[in-house]
Amino acid sequence: MDLKALLNDDDAVSPVIGVILMVAITVILAAVIASFVLGLGDQTQTTPTANFNFDYDSSSSPPGVQVTHGGGDTIDADELYLRGDTGAGSTSSFDVQWSSISSTDSEVTAGNSVTVDNNMDGVDSDINDDYEINVVYVSSEGGTSSTLSSDTGPEA
Repeated sequence: MDLKALLNDDDAVSPVIGVILMVAITVILAAVIASFVLGLGDQTQTTPTANFNFDYDSSSSPPGVQVTHGGGDTIDADELYLRGDTGAGSTSSFDVQWSSISSTDSEVTAGNSVTVDNNMDGVDSDINDDYEINVVYVSSEGGTSSTLSSDTGPEA
């Protein structure tokens, strides 16, 4: 037996690295497959990015707030909600779907607007200058929601 040949023999390094790599690849594949099987892989929906402008008009009859899509992503009108309260210590809160207010818009794009006032179903009192309105996106696919924009009345 040649002692020098035994000390310089490094053939065992390659099979050990090969086994470690195979185990790592197997673990990664199992994790990816498990995420799709458990339904975690298809939850990649994104919330749209859009800004909304609020214009309170106390001189109109009835007083109201015009909510206008100021720019950003186009959003399905069935997935947008206006939620809030009418203000002035009122307990009149509302939760209305954009598509129920604007029957002409199936998609909300820049420039589209609706007016929140007591002529809408779900709004029982006049809008006062300390109202609170949130534009909320609710995904029709996953039920997740996100507030896109908020307004709490004109600055004093």
